[in-house]
Amino acid sequence: MGRIGYIHDLKEWAASFHFSHSIKVRFSETDMFGHLNNTVPFTYFEEARIEYFKSLGFMQEWVKDGSEAIPVVADLQCDFLAQIFFNDELTVHVKAERIGNSSADIHYMGKKADGTICLTGRGTIVQISKATGKAIPWPQESIDLMNREERTIQRS
Repeated sequence: MGRIGYIHDLKEWAASFHFSHSIKVRFSETDMFGHLNNTVPFTYFEEARIEYFKSLGFMQEWVKDGSEAIPVVADLQCDFLAQIFFNDELTVHVKAERIGNSSADIHYMGKKADGTICLTGRGTIVQISKATGKAIPWPQESIDLMNREERTIQRS
């Protein structure tokens, strides 16, 4: 594996995830060569990220009537480490790597059933105001939840 800029020690990085979401590769997600289409991991990251935020209670707050804050993806990248095929069962792991004032650097790791890391990724999520489009700081309780989650939650 070549060097991935946001991962300093792969073994240590991989061990630091505590939340995961299972996904099965559908036929429609593969290309004419039988490989996972290279756009699909971004959908997997989104699905796992939503489940992660639901586990923290954030999604429930963001979708409430009258809620001012919403999350937006500011950037997203994926690194492909192993081939993925139709019917492969993947576990997509998610964690908040760094939490800023109104943003969070979210990391992703996709593993096959045999434990092979096939995808890694990272992206910045920013909490913004629906009305103004400007960044809204995370409440301290949200920061505490993301920090605490990294030590306690485990999910499949």
